[in-house]
Amino acid sequence: MRIAGRGTAPQGAPVAFSFEGEAIAGYDGETVAAALTAAGRRAFRHAAQGGMRGLWCGMGVCQECLVTVDGRPNRRACMTTLRAGMCVTTQVAHPIPCAEPSPAPAPGAATQCEILVIGAGPAGQHATLAARAAGAQVTLVDERGSLGGQYFKPLAKAHRHVAPPDAQMRAGLELAARTRASGAEVLAGATVWSAVAPDAVALTMPDGGTRFLAPRRVILATGAHERAVPFPGWTLPGAMTTGAGQTLVRSWRVAPGRRVLVAGNGPLNLQLVVELLEAGIEVVALAESAPAPRDAAALLAMAATAPDLLARGLRDRLRLLAARVPVLHRHVVLRAEGQDSLARVTLARIDAEGRPVAGSERVFEADALCCGYGFQPQGELARALGCAQHWDAARRMLVTQRDADGRSSLSEIFVVGDGAGLGGARVAATEGHIAGATAAADLGHAPDRAALDGARRELDRARRFQAALWQLYRAPDPGWDLAAPDTPVCRCEGVTRGALEAAIAAAPDPGAAKRATRCGMGRCQGRYCGPLLAAAVAEAQGATPSEDVFLAPRAPARPVALRDIAQAADAGR
Repeated sequence: MRIAGRGTAPQGAPVAFSFEGEAIAGYDGETVAAALTAAGRRAFRHAAQGGMRGLWCGMGVCQECLVTVDGRPNRRACMTTLRAGMCVTTQVAHPIPCAEPSPAPAPGAATQCEILVIGAGPAGQHATLAARAAGAQVTLVDERGSLGGQYFKPLAKAHRHVAPPDAQMRAGLELAARTRASGAEVLAGATVWSAVAPDAVALTMPDGGTRFLAPRRVILATGAHERAVPFPGWTLPGAMTTGAGQTLVRSWRVAPGRRVLVAGNGPLNLQLVVELLEAGIEVVALAESAPAPRDAAALLAMAATAPDLLARGLRDRLRLLAARVPVLHRHVVLRAEGQDSLARVTLARIDAEGRPVAGSERVFEADALCCGYGFQPQGELARALGCAQHWDAARRMLVTQRDADGRSSLSEIFVVGDGAGLGGARVAATEGHIAGATAAADLGHAPDRAALDGARRELDRARRFQAALWQLYRAPDPGWDLAAPDTPVCRCEGVTRGALEAAIAAAPDPGAAKRATRCGMGRCQGRYCGPLLAAAVAEAQGATPSEDVFLAPRAPARPVALRDIAQAADAGR
């Protein structure tokens, strides 16, 4: 179902394509996933263990939405742009790879650059602007065709604004325009898939060719992906992350479903509910695992550090009240059910330890479930490069060690934004500015010291706001406790909680569990199941989690053709 009107209108030409032999209409410039979802097609690929899978993360990380396009398998529907005449089919469990239709341009010698920024969300763009203002040469890379990242979620090229956009989208458009006008080299649609040293970075260009970069400084602004919380039925088509639901609504102008239930922990879920209501989509309930927000000290701290954000949150709460959306605090998803796709969701109240309370179940009919239980930093490149890591016990995640400027244990590498530990858009923007200015100063340029000092003050305010916000949203970490023994924890390989518990009992070691079960060997490379496995191994060892219990990152960091890897090997890289 498409979202009609409400400030936007299609601008891409109507195009026809086929899915499983059926003619479907879409718009030039939108993704295959957007067009299929708009047409009510939710199941994209066959899982090896049986059943179908559909859109889940919506950002190209999980690879649950793989389809076969014009006979070529392993195309991420959420990242593949629709073209007229495309023949799209559901992907079989074990597709036979095929050659690319034409050879890619041969890679040349490594391009020297002063500063390489990877990721074009708030952190990456502000890093670019600060470094360029100081006079540094900057190359900015992002695998998406538009700048903005997962926070701004710019409107897809298939649509246009016919009324002023909301403040968040307007800020994103203005920031992207400043970045493109800054004089930086902007490589949108390019994918970094290998970084073996600070001056040895490989990426695939939009035309399919491989390019090597040899920067003097690297700023990683890779962002985060949503934390996996498995429960029975979480792999059903129609069940997706909150971020995927927001991408559908904000960027693609497509409804996740006709009756949507939103669940999890954190303010993003509240924002999504409001955006769904504004788009005319029915929201059957919001389930929040945190208790009702009554912490006066946290609310006062939020008012003192970011009164505009607190006011927005209060307005959103009033909007839900006016729409009579049930808001169920201390509730989690107990299970999702449906024959071929989602049909109903069962919620349950939890106690102070996060355990479901017997007899508290409530069942809601829904054809879409958007779940968001917080985020995990995308730290694969930082780890692959050898940046030191540490366990953040308060936020329950592995993060990169940094100094006050965002510099990692390797002097050439800075890590900023949500890719370094979660802090929201304002923290990301100010961290990016500080890192960009500092990296430029390393290379002999002169950053604006007054602006740098102002960024440090703003960073302190933003961090204090975030601390108060998450005090308000404090909730037990479900981990995999909601999963049944036969619930898949590793979505790619179908490895169940029961199988992992047996493997860990036999040998409490992540490598042994991986070899015994194939957990983490799938296409997402353990990004979702890896933290769950690490927590379970650490618990079995009776130890605090550390990098040792996490699966080691491996190149390629993103999907890449074997041709590109061969070219890198031929070039001695």
